[in-house]
Amino acid sequence: MGGCALLSQPGCMGMRGLILLVALLCGLPAFAAQQCNVQVPTQTADVGDVRLAYQSIGRGSDPALLLVMGLGGQLIHWPDEVVERLCKQGFRVIRFDNRDVGLSAWAGTPPTINLTYEALRYRVGLAVTAPYGLRDMAGDALALLDALNIERAHVLGASMGGMIAQHMADLAPERVQSLTLVMTSSSAQGLPAPSSDLLALLAKREAPNRAVALEQQADLLAALGSPAVSDDRDLLLQQAQVAYDRAFNPEGVQRQLLAILAEPSRVELLNRLQVPTLVVHGTADPLLPAMHGVHVAAHIKGSELKLIPGLAHRFQDAFKEPLLAAVLPHLEAHREDGRWVRL
Repeated sequence: MGGCALLSQPGCMGMRGLILLVALLCGLPAFAAQQCNVQVPTQTADVGDVRLAYQSIGRGSDPALLLVMGLGGQLIHWPDEVVERLCKQGFRVIRFDNRDVGLSAWAGTPPTINLTYEALRYRVGLAVTAPYGLRDMAGDALALLDALNIERAHVLGASMGGMIAQHMADLAPERVQSLTLVMTSSSAQGLPAPSSDLLALLAKREAPNRAVALEQQADLLAALGSPAVSDDRDLLLQQAQVAYDRAFNPEGVQRQLLAILAEPSRVELLNRLQVPTLVVHGTADPLLPAMHGVHVAAHIKGSELKLIPGLAHRFQDAFKEPLLAAVLPHLEAHREDGRWVRL
């Protein structure tokens, strides 16, 4: 066998190195796909009186990106394809169920809740009683980072998750590498309110049976969607079914809602934040109209605001690419390791 057939001749060392390099490069996408498996098992961590269910996706050596979900949402409501894309950009993506929803639990003594009465108090400006607050939930998230031995993380919160993320950055700014707030609010008085019909759908969590619960959730998903997108009712019911069959805890969702209603304005909190922050909001948000995002950005020094035309209050397929296009440059700009992987 002559020439460089076996890559064993001294003069073939350059060729051998080139082939090895090509082999490594060709293997990178498969390696990344293996590392970014969104079907990894769900694990649990006990943090105080809370047991949190979470998934850690990606390499432990990569910068951590913590995703904080909104009211009643479960970790599965972060779209798998979005999580995978974030992971392939070189992040260890951690998504979890907040206390009282999904597979997470709160060991406190559940109080008797009259949600209608508390909502009325909220509407007339009176104090609302809640068994725990959003700051407690921010403590849960920070404790999860402790349990995973993560010193610093990028934090991305959506809706209520964005409110929790604001508290995280206030409680422990040294632990938040960057902050991304999506479709969220400052909870300040005077901002545009959602319609009473939408609030009624949001609060309607009791159902006599599974079928009614699925219909109610599909109604809510449709109401939170963009008028620019035509929803497939069967798909909405399928999404509701997946969430219901994984976990159904309407009382927990009510307690989370009380935590939101009991929250005072965070304007002073926002004014003192010094974490690199991106605020992303949709122009068609029916629950927290765009002015909520504008107000948040106006009170965080140095923050960046990106409004996405047509985006409402759901992660709909039509807006996944615009959301990633808004978020990824912010994460890239504040990577701690200075490394950025493009696949």
